[in-house]
Amino acid sequence: MQITEIFKLALEAIRVNKLRSMLTSLGIIIGVAAIILLVSIGSGLQNYVTDQFKKLGANSIFILPGKVEFGAGGGPAQSVNKLTFSLMNKLEKEKGPNIEKVLPFIEIFVTASNRNNTKVTRLVATYNDYFAISGIKTASGRIFTNSDEKSGRKVAVIGKSVAKDLYKNQSPIGKQLSLSKKPFTVIGVFEPQGSVAGIDIDNAVIIPLAAGKNLTGSETVNQVLVRTTSTKNIQEAKKDIEKILLITLSEDDFTIMTQEQLLSSILQILGVLTLALGGIAAISLVVGGVGISNIMLVSVTERTREIGLRKAVGARPSDILTQFLIEAVILSLVGGTIGLLIGATGSVLISVYIKSSVPLWAIFLGVGFSSLVGIIFGVAPAIRASRLDPIVALRYE
Repeated sequence: MQITEIFKLALEAIRVNKLRSMLTSLGIIIGVAAIILLVSIGSGLQNYVTDQFKKLGANSIFILPGKVEFGAGGGPAQSVNKLTFSLMNKLEKEKGPNIEKVLPFIEIFVTASNRNNTKVTRLVATYNDYFAISGIKTASGRIFTNSDEKSGRKVAVIGKSVAKDLYKNQSPIGKQLSLSKKPFTVIGVFEPQGSVAGIDIDNAVIIPLAAGKNLTGSETVNQVLVRTTSTKNIQEAKKDIEKILLITLSEDDFTIMTQEQLLSSILQILGVLTLALGGIAAISLVVGGVGISNIMLVSVTERTREIGLRKAVGARPSDILTQFLIEAVILSLVGGTIGLLIGATGSVLISVYIKSSVPLWAIFLGVGFSSLVGIIFGVAPAIRASRLDPIVALRYE
């Protein structure tokens, strides 16, 4: 029997049972769509992180509290934060010719309120150089200046979400903003930054470092961004920083990482997370494969007389096996294709909130894996059908 004829018979069998065929493919549809969506979100996160680091420039060095080791079995060590304001001031004064700027950060979550409107927001306290380095511009108002910093003025530049939720349709410029029950004056609203994986980047308030120190009452900073004078002297700058910090601290009290090291570590973590989520979604494909195998076994039982009749008129066991195997693969491929379209559509919708993309390998993985599922889980029913005795099959009621 020709393969084209076998293929037509397989298609006819699927067409006769449209609803059952669609329900059989449902597990494959859900699995492939979930894989595409999760990989798309993971890819979007990686793109966002990469873009943010590019904004900071290749000549950036990060100082983190404690001994931080990324990789297998690694992670941030549990230690007391010893990166103090006085130590950062010392680093700024003794920085040498390889370092251009030292930018300490305080980053915490606080309760922001205006009259009866309240929300939890991300507070960032640093120097005004941060706006130029990160490329953040104001949509209205202005950023705080060096004089605002030196005088300890309680001024704030807020994100679009903060402005919308706390001030509704009114302009927040010049109005009061309470941060942890301490009054600040809004002087600017920075341009929209968007959302990443449901995290609203515009839900932030940026204030001068001195005001942040007074607000938190803490003598330590969360992290430090160091700008070198050139990308060529990053290693020399690292040695200069270590030399100054090691006078007061031990090697286990801080970690110095270049932009490439930190970006590589973060992308590695995101990559593992994306693969883990994709693996969880792939379980749906296995469940879908079990469903296909179950329905195909039922189909073999229902079509026992048909199989016996075909064998009686000359159909070989290989023809029967091929037909049932083709049916299983078609169900998987149709489900995989529909799931791919649903996942791609979802990725386009998500791109409104996050710069998502569907990698080519994810498409091949989804469709290829769904085909493999059809073959693996279709083999047993196909073998069972091909081994039916034609005489027994013809007598079957």
